[in-house]
Amino acid sequence: MATWNKFNAWAENMVEVANLGTDQFIVALTNTAPSASNSVLADITQISYTNLSSRNLTTASASQTSGTFTLNFSDLTLTASGAVATFRYVVIYDDTPTSPLKPLVGWLDYGSSITMANGETFLIDFTGAAITLS
Repeated sequence: MATWNKFNAWAENMVEVANLGTDQFIVALTNTAPSASNSVLADITQISYTNLSSRNLTTASASQTSGTFTLNFSDLTLTASGAVATFRYVVIYDDTPTSPLKPLVGWLDYGSSITMANGETFLIDFTGAAITLS
């Protein structure tokens, strides 16, 4: 299972910028280790998305219980329609805000590089990667 990490700036952006109920979240793929101090998508060295299916995330659940709001994403299966560049990290960012532009949420570290050939799929499991506000 991948390790979930949070970008430091997300704590502020979640409160001041994001609308967790309506914003579009997307995954970015990189083979360069993110840093918790990164704050926007431009800070990430992305791979080419040629030959790769949609990276848009959908909300599995969003609810508040006893003063804690939790947003969970549905798992996402990426499908290759040709060779895909090597990646190790799956970064989540908020594609809706314009200031800051595309704030980073967090990333999954798979521990080793991943390659995908034509017709292969890769499941991104978001278990343990919930966004919470309490």
